[in-house]
Amino acid sequence: MRLLVVSQYFWPENFRINDLVADMAARGHEVTVLTGQPNYPSGRFFPGYGWTRPHIENYQGTRVVRVPLVPRGSAGAIRLALNYISFAFFGAVGVWLRLQGKFDAVFVFEVSPVTVGIPAIAAGRRFKAPVLFWVLDLWPESLTAAGAVKSPMVLRTVDRLVKWIYRNCARVLVQSRAFVPEIARHGVPDANILYFPSWGESLFQPFQQADATLLPPLPAGFTVLFAGNLGEAQDLPAVLRAAELLRDRADIHWLLVGDGRMAAWAKAEVQRRGLSQVHFLGRHPLESMPHFYAAADALLLPLKREHIFALTIPGKLQSYLACARPVLAMLDGEGAHIVEEAGAGLACPAGDADGLAAQVLRMAATPETERRAMGLNGRKYYEVHFDRTRLFDQLETWLEDAIQESKHSK
Repeated sequence: MRLLVVSQYFWPENFRINDLVADMAARGHEVTVLTGQPNYPSGRFFPGYGWTRPHIENYQGTRVVRVPLVPRGSAGAIRLALNYISFAFFGAVGVWLRLQGKFDAVFVFEVSPVTVGIPAIAAGRRFKAPVLFWVLDLWPESLTAAGAVKSPMVLRTVDRLVKWIYRNCARVLVQSRAFVPEIARHGVPDANILYFPSWGESLFQPFQQADATLLPPLPAGFTVLFAGNLGEAQDLPAVLRAAELLRDRADIHWLLVGDGRMAAWAKAEVQRRGLSQVHFLGRHPLESMPHFYAAADALLLPLKREHIFALTIPGKLQSYLACARPVLAMLDGEGAHIVEEAGAGLACPAGDADGLAAQVLRMAATPETERRAMGLNGRKYYEVHFDRTRLFDQLETWLEDAIQESKHSK
């Protein structure tokens, strides 16, 4: 199969599409990736990358074709809009000027923005190939949830764009079953909407003991760890409020691994409030994450109280479950349901700082054997519902079905 993957984000940025691309190439498929210059999450081009370089790279046997884009910068509304629009424009131009040969199918990785669909549709038309569009963020709902756009006219325009993109795709894949009605309202037939959840990369495995050489010094005591993007969606104000409520428990430590648009604000707030039990550990390679997880007593999963986030299965959840560590979830909807159904940890409603503080105290008082059992429950649930090999097998079948259907319709 000659597969074109269209994604605004790709290696060396840490996204699951990297893992999917490497696996498809390992299965013998000829994979090309159309992507931008890496700048997420810092908003600055990675070292060695920029407006003019590089154009072509190789990643684990795949050809990576890069187009220019405006970096995210501090992720303000105007800069983000330029970032999104520039990739859509240069990506569509790149479809015609930089892609060579033929492709049997186009696969789209859609975390925000949805505008990644524009170059993907252009590729589908140029190569007469079916487009499979994997929705991880719902638009325009994600815009309103983040508070980035409030103009009804802009939201209506985006809604029309989303409808155009979905209707030009052979299949629309969704990371949560709760997304199905939202996709269907755009006129996509139910038969063309497929449930395709995220997975944990193969490196996410249970470790009995973390490799201390891969970690910075960690405080002694009960540790609650979050690893990932420190952004608006993670509701850091509620997390810090919970930490403040437990400031008298000097044995409980909050470890934040990662970076993002709210990191500077959170660091300033921690200093202002004197929250010495909150530790910012910075960015670390993806390969070290399972060891961070193994070193923590519980893994934190917060999301803001928004309708769109209640529909979402946070991608972080699969990684947490795969590593067999107990989860402390402050979120609503699908994610909370999975934690509770799996018996993988404790949950409280989104935005409930008091509830999170109470659940942290409860988890800290839980015997280690019971916490270990929660982690094992999560791992078992992961193997049944989010197994990487099974999901990739299914995707391969869907791609082949769409290709055959496209050939018969010509």
